[in-house]
Parts: sequence; structure tokens; C-alpha cells
Amino acid sequence: MMFDYFRNANQNTRNHYHIMRKSTFLYSLLISSTGLLGTANAGDAGMKNSNEGSASSTMIETTLDQNPMLAKWSGPYGGIPPFDKIKISDFKPALEAAMEENLNEIKLIADNATPPTFENTIAAMERTGKTLDRVQTIYGIWSSTMNSDEFGAVETEMEPKLAAFADKITQNESLFKRIETVYNSPEKNKLTPEQQRLTWTYYNNFIRAGARLDAASKKRLSEINQALAGLYTNFSQNLLADESGKFLELKSEADLAGLPQSLKDAAAGAAERKKLSGSWVITNTRSSVDPFLTYSDRRDLREKAWRMFVNRGDNGDEHDNNKIIVEILKLRQERAHLLGYKTHAHWRLENSMAKTPEKAMELMESMWKPAVNRVHEEVADMQALADKEGAKITIEPWDYRYYAEKVRKAKYDLDQTEVKQYLQLENLREGMFWVAGELFNFSFTPLTNIPVYEPSIRVWEVKDKTTGKHIGLWYFDAYARPGKRSGAWMNAYRSQQRMDGEITTIVSNNSNFVVGKPGEPVLISWEDATTLFHEFGHALHGLSSNVTYPLLSGTNVVRDYVEFPSQLLEHWLSTKEVLSKFALHYKTGNPIPDALVDRIQKASTFNKGFTTVEYLSSALVDMKLHLADANTIDADAFEKSTLAELGMPKEIVMRHRTPQFGHVFSSDGYSAGYYSYLWSDVLTADAFSAFTEAGGPYDKAVAKRLRDNVFSVGNTIDPEIGFRNFRGRDAKTDALMKKRGFMTK
Repeated sequence: MMFDYFRNANQNTRNHYHIMRKSTFLYSLLISSTGLLGTANAGDAGMKNSNEGSASSTMIETTLDQNPMLAKWSGPYGGIPPFDKIKISDFKPALEAAMEENLNEIKLIADNATPPTFENTIAAMERTGKTLDRVQTIYGIWSSTMNSDEFGAVETEMEPKLAAFADKITQNESLFKRIETVYNSPEKNKLTPEQQRLTWTYYNNFIRAGARLDAASKKRLSEINQALAGLYTNFSQNLLADESGKFLELKSEADLAGLPQSLKDAAAGAAERKKLSGSWVITNTRSSVDPFLTYSDRRDLREKAWRMFVNRGDNGDEHDNNKIIVEILKLRQERAHLLGYKTHAHWRLENSMAKTPEKAMELMESMWKPAVNRVHEEVADMQALADKEGAKITIEPWDYRYYAEKVRKAKYDLDQTEVKQYLQLENLREGMFWVAGELFNFSFTPLTNIPVYEPSIRVWEVKDKTTGKHIGLWYFDAYARPGKRSGAWMNAYRSQQRMDGEITTIVSNNSNFVVGKPGEPVLISWEDATTLFHEFGHALHGLSSNVTYPLLSGTNVVRDYVEFPSQLLEHWLSTKEVLSKFALHYKTGNPIPDALVDRIQKASTFNKGFTTVEYLSSALVDMKLHLADANTIDADAFEKSTLAELGMPKEIVMRHRTPQFGHVFSSDGYSAGYYSYLWSDVLTADAFSAFTEAGGPYDKAVAKRLRDNVFSVGNTIDPEIGFRNFRGRDAKTDALMKKRGFMTK
């Protein structure tokens, strides 16, 4: 299961990439773990016609020995991925064989002469595509964490075919008629609430995917989807090329002025990997650039690093993404019109909590002016400090983090380098496990001899602390490496379900921490620690799932709700229980002092103007791009003019500029949906208030309500109802305004 990438937590949008299979159009609709979510092949010369009913099983059987990706996962815990057996040459034939098998499974349902029922149509659909699901899971993992020129060639070839494959399912008229018959049958009222929800989901998703279009429109829709799949792949590969290929080389000790030792060590390690003896390297990723911008005393080098990073995909070379963006927008607009929607944004938000772009815009605009006003205050503080130091500069974007850190220290006596000494990655991981035990009654036991796709990855078994019942597996891929996308994300390798017996989940968290000297603990920033807890919140959402059908399982919820559980878990990082037990000094082992914790809490709303504007500018540009007429858009010009109209402070750049906006242009994932982090944070802030109003962050009764109504139910109920059942009312924005420090009283 895969979402898409990058995120905002506390409105500081760390790179974030929920992994679901990489199909394009249907992927946006059928956020499931079934083969239906599929992805796509049609028109491949090596693929047999889908009406050859027995061909797929024969093909699968004859290739099992040669291709481990097609085999059922074997071993303990209900089977585990055979990561140690995978070769890149396996992917194309595995995808082709699995798609053929899936199409034949779908044909058997569509051609069934028996009258349609829930069991022979809807439930039958849930049982299809198991081979394809396993193959696409590994395919998605390689795409995001083990990418290379060789694998990129596979993606370029297969993505359009995967999109066409998805259309073959949603455009199957006989199949849709059966789904429609079940949906409209009086017998539907006799189904369980979960079965009714599943039926509605299939019916609604097929309609939104064009099931009711005429033949000519379906043909054009499929052409659009295939073209978009290729463009998304090109966009992603261009971005990865700029992140991997460009870097800032520091050649002398003078270039290191102001940098903490941990960053120097990381830069030395990066240079060593690039075989640059006697140098230090700042890589073109956020995890490397942001700390450099925060601490480097060399303003000239800060500007170089900043320009390198914000110009990813926008350098006018073979990896420039601007033309691709325009092509994507035009095709999305045509598709929306074909499907009967005013814009791509209206199509995307129809099934969201916001429902309409106008409602999402209303929320964003309500936050924009308070955030911009706060930025002006922050800049004034920074400029005053720079003037006092005699810097004789005007604050520019490459100065913001540097002087913000100085202001933080002056105002709150809070030095992030001091805080970082208490934030050891391994200790914080144990802290997450402890929180999961307190709130969810989970225990984590490390496992060995589990196949992994890279040696640094580790695996834990998750159990119920009381009963000892196996819950699932948690994989941790913590470190940056070539071929791995920047950011942090959660994967579900297998979703929980119990259609035909209990199937437990397998999830992973993925980060891009930079390894320093061998044997030294990895120290991370407060921001990175928050991201760590956020992504673990997604994992707990998947691990807590307690539903029957895979399409409704775990994190398979609407876009502007999926970030709610994860953003909520961030709050537990700053609880005194976690800090006193797990924030231990990397040298002395002493817990973080109460006085330092108090300073952290007092500074919790510091710099929220910057982080909110940085995020909101990206979200507003995303929405406005998808509400505008794509035929008149020049990507760079639109970005500049939109920001000017908004009154974007000149000292800040968008968190994700359009040429590198992977949320929006590497798939349909967060397109016209980047606002969802703000929407979810309204829920988050209000939900945490339920704990503080009761017995505190670890109140057992509130935690149970949270598990029962949010974390365990997947998409079996409407998210508005789930939140209301937990909170006792609808969410209010007051708690969010207070959390950001924007309350006027």
C-alpha cells in the first residue's frame, strides 16, 4: 500500500512518502492492498489476450522457479518478502505475469453467469490480484529505496503499461454492471455495515474512474492515464537525478565555519562515498542542506547550498521538469472534463473530508494572513540581530534558518545543538516503542535472519503485550544512500485482513538519516525526531487495523484524514515521560534536564510563521494550479505570479517549488491535495486536547477511544463519524491556532 510523498507535521513539511503501488489513475481511487489497485499493462506484445482463461496460471507455474517475486511469501509470520532473492531483471516478467493472472481473475468474475451478489462479485474482487500485490509491493520498494539507471529503465517501460492495465479493469463493462447491480440491490441492506461500505467504495471508485463513459471516451481516458504514468516517472527520475548528481563540495576548514561536529562528520562521510579525498560534501537533500543552512557561518556557501536545493528540476538542462509539469496539468484538466468535473481539483476532492476546493481554500486562507504577519515579526527580529552584530546584510532566504537559530538562542536560551546531544536515534526508537506500549498495548521484539533488501535494515515483531498475540512486523530503513528518495515515509508490505482467515500486516518506516563516524550514535534534530514519531504514527495506524476486507484496511483512508493519526503521534515526543526516559545525553547518559525541556516547550511556537508560510505557499500554489486553465500555464511564471498575488514574504521560498513537487507531480497522490496536512492538523490539535482535558497524554480511556474509533477502523466508517465518535463532537480550529501561536487572546 502506498500513498505519496512528503508531508507537513507541525506545519514543517518534512519530506514524506507513503508507499503504495505506483499505478496512476486507479491508484488514486482504489487505495487498497488488492490487485485491483493494480497498475497497469495492456498492449504489451508479450502478454496473452485476457480471454485465455487458463493461460495465467500456466504462465505463473512455469515461471515460479525462475522468478521469486511470483511465489507466495513463505516462512514465518504468515510469509515474509523474499528480498534476498530479488534481481532487477525479475521485475518486468513478474509484473507481466502477475497482470495477466489478475486480468483472468477479473474475467472470471465479469463473465460469471450467476446473478451478481456481494460474495460472487464484491468479495470475489477482494480476493483477486494477490500475486500482483506482492510483485508491486517489491516494485514500489525498489522505486523509492533502491533506484538505479537499470531499475529506472524498467519503470520507464512499465509505468504506462501498468496504467493501461488498471483501465482494463475499471473499463470492463460487464464487471461494472455486476458491481452496480449489487450496489442497487435491495439485498444490500442485509449486508453488514462494513460490507455496505466496501460495496459503496467499489461502486463509487469505478464511476470516478470512468466506468460510465462511452467507448471513445474510455479510449481517450486510457491514453491520458498512460501518458501521465510516463510523465510521472520522468518527473521523479529527473528529481532523483538532481538530488543524486548535484552537491556542494567544501574544500577547506574555513568552509566548515560554524558547523557542529556531527554535521562535519556526516559531510566527511558523504565525501568519502564520492571518493573526494580531503573534502566535505553537502548532498542535495533536505537532511543535508537544512542543517547546513542553519549553522554555516559562510553566507556565500549558504547561498550556494540554498540555490542548489531550491532549483532541483529547474536548471534548464536534461533534468528540467517545467515542460513536464505543463503536460501533466493539461492532461489532468482534459481527464477531469472527460469525467464531468469542472477541474482536476474538483474531481480529487469529491471524496475527501473537505469535499470541495473552495472549502479547502477557505481553511488555507484563514491561516495565511496570521502566518504572514508572524513572518514579518520573525524577520524583524532576525534583521535586528544581524544589524546588532554588524553584518550589514538584508535577510535573504538563505539567511532565514541561520538567523532564526540565533534568535531562538537569544529569546529562549535554546540551542538546537544542545538539544541534539540528547536525541539519539536508537533511544528515540525505543521511546516510540514505549509509547506504542502505553497507548496501543504493543510490544516490539527484534528479529534476526529476516531477509532485507539492504544490510542496514532491521526488523521487529509486534505483539499484544497482554495476550502475546502476533500483530505484525515492523521494518526500519533508517539511513540515506544513493538511489533512495529523500524524505521519510511509511510502507505497508501487507495489509491486515480476515476474509479467509487472519492475515497480519507488515509495515515499514523509512528515513534518510546521515551516518556519522563508525561507532558513534546517530544524533538527530528535534525536527527530525518529530518526523520519526510522525511516520511511526502511520505505522501504528497500519498495525492497529482490525477489519475484514483489505480495501478498507489500515491507512486506506481519504487523503485529508490519513495524516491525522500520524500528526497526532508527534505530540508524544515532547511528553516528559518520553524525554526523561529516552532523551539521554550521548556521552554522559544523563536525561535531558527539566530546565531544557521547559525551554523547548516555551519555544514550541517559535518560527511558526516561517514553517506555516513555507507549507501553505506550496499548498495554495498546488490548488491554484489545478483550478486554473492549464492551456495558459507556464509553470515558472505561474508560481511567481501566484506568490506575488498572495504577498509571499521575499525571505521565504515554497517548501516544495513546482519543479520538485513530488507530492503533486510524481503521481496523482497529493495533487490538489497538499492542503490535507493542514486539514488533518485541525483534527490533530483538537484530538490531543481530548487527552489534556482528561488525565493527560497517557489517559487509558481516551487512548481506547482513539484506538476504537480512529486507528483500528480503517475505512470501514466515514472519517467524520469516526472522529466524532472519538471526540464527541466535530473538530474546532481553536486548538490549531493556539498550537501555532496565532491566537490573538
